[in-house]
Amino acid sequence: MRTLIYGMNLTLDGYTAAPGDDIGWSEPSDELFQWWLDHEQASGLSLYGRKLWETMSSYWPTGDQQPDATPAQTEFARNWRDTPKVVFSSTIDTVDWNARLVSGEAIAEITRLKAEDGGPMNIGGATLAGAAMRAGLIDEYVIAAHPVLVGGGTPFFSALDSWVNLNLVETRTFPGGVVLTRYEKAR
Repeated sequence: MRTLIYGMNLTLDGYTAAPGDDIGWSEPSDELFQWWLDHEQASGLSLYGRKLWETMSSYWPTGDQQPDATPAQTEFARNWRDTPKVVFSSTIDTVDWNARLVSGEAIAEITRLKAEDGGPMNIGGATLAGAAMRAGLIDEYVIAAHPVLVGGGTPFFSALDSWVNLNLVETRTFPGGVVLTRYEKAR
């Protein structure tokens, strides 16, 4: 059975994007970017909601061709292109870059994918991850909390029907005051 991991950069007040989908506060240090690269390279499959897919696919297919790309950004772009992806959306018709589109029931498909053999799966996009949280499918949470308060926007966590108890498995501080915490769902 595969592990499902939900992780993103977020503000100290719990948002993945400020109002207007502004993520200007989230520029990672080189060290944090390398941590995310290592995390992504350990993944066997990435699951995206539409909005995050549109953000990622608008940059990373050619991110390694940018004149100011660091070695880690170059490797991230290559890894992003090579990693299999599933995009969940009922409003787009096609996807590319080693991705397939699922327009039907997301929870049923995520449950099916979790039951397969293979490496960990990353899930991204607050709406998609929120549905997976409510269904009890997320095994691990990775939070890179940036020292900024934005007062609103897209929350990392969605409303839940019941508590989810977690065990802390990693804490790390990065330049700029970013604190990464990683939790596993208590068994």
